[in-house]
Amino acid sequence: MKGLVFVLALAVTSEAFKHRVPLIKGKSIREAMREKGVFLPYVNAALKYQPPAVLAASGATAESLYYDAFYYGALSIGSPPQSFMVLFDTGSANLWVDSVYCNDKACNTHKKFDPKRSSTYTSSYGRFSMWYGAGDMDGIYGYDTVTLGSIVVPQQEVGLSVTEPGDNFVVAKFDGILGLAYPSDAGDQRPLMDTMMQEGLIQYNCVAFYLSRSDRAGSEVSFGEVDYSKFRGQLTWTPVTRQKWWQISVQSFKINNQPSSWCSQGCETMVDTGNPAIFMPNSVHQYTMNLLKVQPTQDGYMVDCSQINSLPTLTFTIGGVDFPVPPSAYVETTYRGGSPSCSVALYPTQPSAAHDLPLWILGDVFLQEYYSVFDRTYNRVGFAPAV
Repeated sequence: MKGLVFVLALAVTSEAFKHRVPLIKGKSIREAMREKGVFLPYVNAALKYQPPAVLAASGATAESLYYDAFYYGALSIGSPPQSFMVLFDTGSANLWVDSVYCNDKACNTHKKFDPKRSSTYTSSYGRFSMWYGAGDMDGIYGYDTVTLGSIVVPQQEVGLSVTEPGDNFVVAKFDGILGLAYPSDAGDQRPLMDTMMQEGLIQYNCVAFYLSRSDRAGSEVSFGEVDYSKFRGQLTWTPVTRQKWWQISVQSFKINNQPSSWCSQGCETMVDTGNPAIFMPNSVHQYTMNLLKVQPTQDGYMVDCSQINSLPTLTFTIGGVDFPVPPSAYVETTYRGGSPSCSVALYPTQPSAAHDLPLWILGDVFLQEYYSVFDRTYNRVGFAPAV
């Protein structure tokens, strides 16, 4: 499908975009803990896609894989609706929220779903462990009405937390996670997106993201619709190569428009709204950091803020089209005491000899530059320059 440029023919009427959910760009767990003087360790982002045994052996925790997530939006469960802020995550497939069954500190600082307050709740008596990290978040399943924007999904299976150990999730601004990956990654739970598709609740089987760099309002996720006002030109489509996550093939990786040997045979890559940055294999990352003259510190990969404009542009070729990511996109600036501090949002992933999984991840740094559409009908991902 190289070079395929295609536009979804979605009718735009006065009712268009009724299925949009506004997203907030808030402080991440890492930022909140940093303000408390706690510097959280960086973990191998590829662990998010590993089997439970590998995750447990790594020592990673559920919370550590979401230290840097900062886009979240509203979802409600029950009748009458109980509202929660959740991460909309294309890198996982399950829906769960904190519940009254959980009395851990991480749950007690968030909104908790109370089944007794909902007239439409029924229990499934099933239990689960969410393998976001070492399987340390346990809960039970139940069925209830889920509302997203104007979409009402009856009898959707929802995970309700029972134990959620860990202190760092205490400062998280979200009450749960809505996974948008394929059902093969959801275990026994049917993903919310699949329920909407099967019940005919959306016109087109797609979900689309516009992620603004600004901390102000403007970011959104839309279900069954594409917001043409949020991008320029046409969507470039590329097929999903593994229907578990949103995994695609990157055809080349360029630094300052100079082709590299990496990805000459294609690089399998995750497109993950639940990951904040761009992740690359350790060998590529070391080369890139040397080129950028960046050294790791406890606070990340720091650069001189005055030198940002001299840093190279990184370009990913997808579907035969180049998608450049300038330094203004991958360098993050924060202020402490009025002084700017700049870090590079490029991180390494480590290989696993036992599991052939992608070591490239295009997270929010890339998706802030490009409007993205995740199409379940044709199993493809579309990108176009974001306005």
